[in-house]
Amino acid sequence: MIGGGVDAPSPPLTLAVPKGRILEDALPHLSAAGLDLSCVLRETRRLVHEVPAPGLGVPLRIVVLRAADVPTWVEHGIADLGLAGLDVVRERGSRLLEPVDLGTGRCRLAVAEPVGGSRARPHAAGIRVASKYPNLTRAHYLRRGEQVEIIHLHGSVEIACVLGLSDRVVDLVDTGGTLRANGLVETETILEVSTRVVVNRARDRLRHRDIDALCATLARAAELARHVEPHS
Repeated sequence: MIGGGVDAPSPPLTLAVPKGRILEDALPHLSAAGLDLSCVLRETRRLVHEVPAPGLGVPLRIVVLRAADVPTWVEHGIADLGLAGLDVVRERGSRLLEPVDLGTGRCRLAVAEPVGGSRARPHAAGIRVASKYPNLTRAHYLRRGEQVEIIHLHGSVEIACVLGLSDRVVDLVDTGGTLRANGLVETETILEVSTRVVVNRARDRLRHRDIDALCATLARAAELARHVEPHS
């Protein structure tokens, strides 16, 4: 029917969130922004949730993913925006907007080596560096002009130095306890890491008002937390 029609309701805004610690650390900020994600924690087998977002003006859909996959889903536009560690975003080289630093999940991507020197066997290719972040590691050593052989691992990076697979490791460091327990010492910081709100560029143009409203709310929650934390 022409004329006199009712505007179609806006489609849900889709937010991709990672399982585990990143989401748990960000929950207070999301709650302060008026987003109740208790269903995500309660229904752990369910991966898609419709959640209340009374202040947003549009429905909100939450998609629960592996942390490493969040930038991919956002970059392909399946999710409008997401929460991701800066390490994952930089390692993938994702072309995403990063309008908000939540300030949660703080750690650093660092270089570490054995306290008493490398246990790796000498080899012609230069220094061996083991890491779950081959792209960031390669870029770091290219900037330094240092020749290294990068060994890409998916877990237990510290043990690479302990058992002589590598001379150094590049991994995320929080307190440094795991490094110390394995006889390693941190020598350089490559990247300061925290959780960012990442946004698909094309979706931002199409739904800028909705995305901007959610990002502004999350930014206010993050700013409030920064003022409260020192006094807690």
